Amino acid sequence: MQNFVFRNPTKLIFGKGQLEQLKTEVPRYGTRVLLVYGGGSIKRNGLYDEVHTIFHEIGAEVFELSGVEPNPRLSTVQKGIDLCRKENIDFLLAVGGGSVIDCTKAIAAGAKYDGDPWDFIAKKAAVTEALPFGTVLTLAATGSEMNAGSVITNWETKEKYGWGSPVTFPQFSILDPTYTLTVPKEHTVYGMVDIMSHVFEQYFHHVPNTPLQDRMCEAVLKTVIETAPKLVNDLENYELRETVLYCGTMALNGILQMGVRGDWATHNIEHAVSAVYDIPHGGGLAILFPNWMKHVVDENVARFKQLAIRVFNVDPAGKTDREIALEGIEKLREFWSSIGAPCRLADYGIGEEHIETMADKAMVFGEFGNFKKLTREDVLAIYRASL
Repeated sequence: MQNFVFRNPTKLIFGKGQLEQLKTEVPRYGTRVLLVYGGGSIKRNGLYDEVHTIFHEIGAEVFELSGVEPNPRLSTVQKGIDLCRKENIDFLLAVGGGSVIDCTKAIAAGAKYDGDPWDFIAKKAAVTEALPFGTVLTLAATGSEMNAGSVITNWETKEKYGWGSPVTFPQFSILDPTYTLTVPKEHTVYGMVDIMSHVFEQYFHHVPNTPLQDRMCEAVLKTVIETAPKLVNDLENYELRETVLYCGTMALNGILQMGVRGDWATHNIEHAVSAVYDIPHGGGLAILFPNWMKHVVDENVARFKQLAIRVFNVDPAGKTDREIALEGIEKLREFWSSIGAPCRLADYGIGEEHIETMADKAMVFGEFGNFKKLTREDVLAIYRASL
């Protein structure tokens, strides 16, 4: 494996009833709090009122930024930055899913940055400080609750980029599976696709001697595969929600990638699609990932074979390594389809009209991908295979 340094400063507070920990965690950072949330689901499930009750008990002065989009936009980030500066905010609390947390990270960094926040999102500047923030997670998906990464969309220019900084880890994250019980089936499915995709991005590499990393990745994948069919038919099952919520955090908090350098090409390809069409990130990944796999399978057939046998229980008898590998990819496609994930761009009404534009956006920083460097022609081929 490769040399590595691991650090994750986020305090993870997991389990039923843990919202009470806000009473001790928030006062460490100040009394003027910006509450960031999305479209109102936290009001319908009662979480909004519970948070406000706790803020009242600790004497916090609360300001709000609502309406964070599923693909959080630069314009919303700027609104949050303006609020932080106007109201002298000490601390931010993101209550919602990964999009709300990603938006909060950008606000926290932007409030301390003297310039356009798009500078650091588009990698034209570095983030050196940020306001402290915490999270209350309501959706198992991105892992943003325990990492420093964020993805922001500039809707005016149709650009969507991932970015991050060592100063944009949450100070703490509260994960109570209770608050995920009301997540609709569609978004539950997208979340599980996203979790598995994060693992795949770290699993596909060429680094030798990574037996423990491989087994940890496979464990997360197998756990989601075993849990997903039960959960989509029993959405209010606490134990199943608990399992998937923990999988989401473990999939992208840095533990699986110690000593390896993952690929991350498919996320980049999907970002270009949702920048243009504003589709759900998990839906885009479900469509694109198997086609990326087929496109790059010959880069390391042995790794795909290992995945097929260990995770998808492909019987290797009488088959070539490549046949085993391709069968594993097909089983992934079948599994995602079985739980209700889309399989073609056409499922979102996307045709060939803008694939050249999407390819250009994917290539803005040049060739990418650590498992296989993708050219513009590669990206176009994956898009066409996904139509």
